[in-house]
Amino acid sequence: MAPSEDAPDAVPDGAAPFVHRTVLRDEVLRAVAPKDGGVYLDVTLGGGGHAEAVLEACAPTGRLIGIDRDPIARTAAGERLARFGDRVTIVEATMSEARSVLDSLGISAVDGVVADLGVSSPQLDDASRGMSFRGEGPLDMRMDPTRGQTARELIDSLTERTLADLIYELGEERASRPIARSILRARDENKLDTTQDLAKAIYRVLGPPRRGGGVDPATRTFQALRIAVNDELGELDALLEALPSLLVDGGVAAIISFHSLEDRKVKWAFRGDERLEPLWKKPVEASDEEQRDNPRSRSAKLRAARHVRSVEDHT
Repeated sequence: MAPSEDAPDAVPDGAAPFVHRTVLRDEVLRAVAPKDGGVYLDVTLGGGGHAEAVLEACAPTGRLIGIDRDPIARTAAGERLARFGDRVTIVEATMSEARSVLDSLGISAVDGVVADLGVSSPQLDDASRGMSFRGEGPLDMRMDPTRGQTARELIDSLTERTLADLIYELGEERASRPIARSILRARDENKLDTTQDLAKAIYRVLGPPRRGGGVDPATRTFQALRIAVNDELGELDALLEALPSLLVDGGVAAIISFHSLEDRKVKWAFRGDERLEPLWKKPVEASDEEQRDNPRSRSAKLRAARHVRSVEDHT
């Protein structure tokens, strides 16, 4: 898809408001250190929380380009960031298109890149998106509900073995084979139309959720299907490969991940590229206070790296 500058999107009828609590806000600001006159790129704009913080910190002339594939998120961010006027540009695009977005805007490189990976709270909480087992919704799971395969269409395209492999690799679910068998059995019996149907197929293998809380048995399988539907790891790989070309010398990339598959990719990309210098050896995690206030921040890990010139750049 060729990215294009985005006018405010219409929010579909019945869609839930996009209200997202910004995770590790202050820590991201300390890493990126926005300054007046700087140009910054938020490749997962979401509700605009990190973008708002960056724009406030780089006032009065700093700019931010925010990209997101979710039209509801872009609308919410546009409203939240409207007070910054032409200092903010919102673009319909994915992370993998970051380089072409900058090229289309005539920007060679930016002073900082921010990425808040995974799915947002509003996407999880809106049953119509089909990303969570907590509500009854269609088996969709797409971050951009206008294009690509739904989760149900993906399941229909896979054999039992490939579905099991997907659940094992992307969800790190050890019971992937019996779960895949149960899911396809539900499909063949015409009992796989909603998120609750999918959860029931998983519970038949792992048992129902425990009373009193704990991790829901369906969590890993839902995660695996959502990651596959949105090609989240492929998008992250493309972003990490492009990072050195996106940043000015001394520019910083700050990336928040929420599960081990993402965090490992970020860690090894930062360690394995001589053009990227990690700011810390270990990831920064949310404070105890933030974790109490926002339970979804408990799994968040922030890694940051500075772009440094390679030996070839100096010659």
